[in-house]
Amino acid sequence: MKRLAAMLCSLLTLSPALVLAEGVSAGGEKELATWFVVVMGMGIVFLGLICLIVLIWIMGKIMKAIGKAVPQENTQRAAAPAPAAQKAIPNRGELVAAISAALAEELGTDVKAIRIHSIKRV
Repeated sequence: MKRLAAMLCSLLTLSPALVLAEGVSAGGEKELATWFVVVMGMGIVFLGLICLIVLIWIMGKIMKAIGKAVPQENTQRAAAPAPAAQKAIPNRGELVAAISAALAEELGTDVKAIRIHSIKRV
């Protein structure tokens, strides 16, 4: 039994020689303390994982509740600005030239290689 316990401890730790030496020289008391530490460590890890699972599950429920309420507000807000987007853009040629130059600079290409099809205000 003692040998089996020492082998299990050696699998769970990074220094199997140290565990085997402690188990043989110290007797049953240190071996019990070693097992206590192993069981407590594993228990704390699994308790932490269970807490994370519960917290993520709760946050998922909250986000679903918030997600159901948000689209109703977005549809009402999206309908109002639509007529404002139809207003004419002053100096459209200058705006297209500025956007083309900025894109060309960012992409590292020539301005002639960029073609802007439409511009929409966001």
